[in-house]
Amino acid sequence: MQFLKPYKIYRLHLLILTMFLGFLSLVLTAGAQEIEVTGESRSPFTYPWAGGMNSMQFGELDMNLDGIKDLVAFDREGDRKICFINNGTPNTIDYSFRPEYAENIPELYKWAIFADYNMDGKNDIFTYSPGYASMMVYKNISDQVLKFERVVYPYLTSYQGSGYVNIYVTYADYPGITDVDNDGDLDILTFWGLGSFVEMHQNMSMEKYGIPDSLDYEQVTFCWGHFAESDESNVIYLDTCLMKSHQEEIPGRDLRHTGSTFLMLDLDADNNKDLLLGDVDYPNIFALYNGGTIDEAYITSFDTVFPSVEENVQLFSMPAAAYIDVNNDEKKDLLVSPFDPNPFISNGKESVWLYLNEGENNQPVFELYTEDFLQADMIDLGSGAYPVLFDWDHDGLDDLFVGNYGEYQYSYYENYFLRSVFRSRLAYYKNTGTTENPQFELYDNNFAGLWSKNLLGIFPAFADLNGDGTTDLLVGNEKGTLIFMRNDGGNFSVSEEQYFNIDVGEYSTPQLFDLDKDGLKDLLIGEKGGNINYYRNTGTSSQPEFSFITDSLGKINVTDPMISYNGYSTPWFFEDAQNNTRLVVGSEQGFLFCFDGIDGNLDGLFTPANDLHELLDTTDVSFDRGYRTSATLAHISGGGYLKMIAGNFSGGLEYFNGSAEVLPGIIQYVSNNGNVNIYPNPADDFVHISVSIGRIRT
Repeated sequence: MQFLKPYKIYRLHLLILTMFLGFLSLVLTAGAQEIEVTGESRSPFTYPWAGGMNSMQFGELDMNLDGIKDLVAFDREGDRKICFINNGTPNTIDYSFRPEYAENIPELYKWAIFADYNMDGKNDIFTYSPGYASMMVYKNISDQVLKFERVVYPYLTSYQGSGYVNIYVTYADYPGITDVDNDGDLDILTFWGLGSFVEMHQNMSMEKYGIPDSLDYEQVTFCWGHFAESDESNVIYLDTCLMKSHQEEIPGRDLRHTGSTFLMLDLDADNNKDLLLGDVDYPNIFALYNGGTIDEAYITSFDTVFPSVEENVQLFSMPAAAYIDVNNDEKKDLLVSPFDPNPFISNGKESVWLYLNEGENNQPVFELYTEDFLQADMIDLGSGAYPVLFDWDHDGLDDLFVGNYGEYQYSYYENYFLRSVFRSRLAYYKNTGTTENPQFELYDNNFAGLWSKNLLGIFPAFADLNGDGTTDLLVGNEKGTLIFMRNDGGNFSVSEEQYFNIDVGEYSTPQLFDLDKDGLKDLLIGEKGGNINYYRNTGTSSQPEFSFITDSLGKINVTDPMISYNGYSTPWFFEDAQNNTRLVVGSEQGFLFCFDGIDGNLDGLFTPANDLHELLDTTDVSFDRGYRTSATLAHISGGGYLKMIAGNFSGGLEYFNGSAEVLPGIIQYVSNNGNVNIYPNPADDFVHISVSIGRIRT
């Protein structure tokens, strides 16, 4: 870890957990090396390593406690928190990427709403409660540092006739949480269990106690607004709570299922809350106008092409909106992104639409500003990012190649179900820096012409496979095969559609690496099942013969059976400074698993590394970087230490700057001896240094 600023101790906490555990935490100012990356615009990205964005929700939170509301971007694909400090420049979009603040925000699941329920000026957090079809609540108790206290778990309740029961909200629904009745506390709107009518759960804090510091709810109506949504489509029925006839309707397909998004705001300056409504499998947002009173909402009209005919929201699927002042002009703007829980049908690359408000907060006029807010300033390949470091041009500098699951093309309906079409590419970022200061520049956004192959899940591996002195390309893909692309003087052509007749099932993720240390590159392949396939090179360097050895190398399977039947393993073998073989494996659930005990044990069980005296000696890695992760490691900058670049299904990358003792961010289980853990990394303003004493797990 290189410290770029003078040490400054912000706080020192000594916590005695038990008579056997100790914990010492220091917060120091520090800086992290930033590797510059240039994209198609030929200008450096502002946030190159932010990790990409797919299905985003946005909230305001004063993270650095300077009195200015900062921006938290939450990606439901992998439950990723992406933090941006608002520098507060008037009439300007001015954010700085600050990943270290994510450590201070509690774990969020599938959806998150940032709202100040006790009106103390600090936004609290409502988020989905896994396994309970409801929500839990975190109270913002920040003083000198950002921190939260969980005050509602496992679920938030409401008095519903005969007693207090769970407020029903699924992982596929985004509720409305705002002061609906204008009495100073936060109420909740959500569709009832069968999905046609909107329930209002009124917060009774002001009525009972005269202050808004409680979460005491009562269901006061099951038909807020006197409208209904069809249980078979996104048809809206006005002036009804009985679903017996319709006055006006929106044409749509049949067979609706669970999933809606709410945003409550005043659209027409009448002091009533109107509703922006998104629906599963549809790309648009409906504006439902409340012509009633504060005490009795009544939806009297709606707009199906909101906010305008020319610039209406068209985001597959199920757009969710946030109302936030993005450009510091004291007017709240509109951010819209897909919310659909299915990651394989939604826009991935241009999936954050920003509408600037040219009107007033209670009568907004939204004008489309960009369709890739923040995304345009980071590496984002759409859905999926599979990085590989390899010195392509033989200049002594590792270049960066990134495959992906695919970029969104279009959507259509088939037998009443939404389908979306994606196409995969391989991007080549040339290292134009030096050994001490690497820099990556997008050199070819369609390397080897793979875009025209209409593939999904491109995962590259490089080596000279025919002995002609040029580097060839193996392409893993969603079919589970390997495509051999022969390099003919820089021009690639498909030599074999199914290299050595290899088929591992689905989503092959190959690496060429000399595993048995005989001087020949072997073939290691991850797959959808979560295991690792080993094909030993029994030929020569110029005429390889890959012989199948096992489909359970190291007895490894990264599938989490409590959550999924799939693992989507992405192996990366490498050597440490002592030439010992190590392994990092990405997985569907986002964890990066590390193993050693590999050399001389190719028939046995690979073991999690259990010490930290060498770089990357990590054990039982619980390093969660999102959804369907992949990692590559190499010596790409000075200091002699390995660096890691990790990709995820949001299409972006994260860079981790290795240090002498530990790869920051990887959760470690330490032995009886004391140890030091430094996190997070990358970092800008501060890092945490945790010192274990005695028997402790950090």
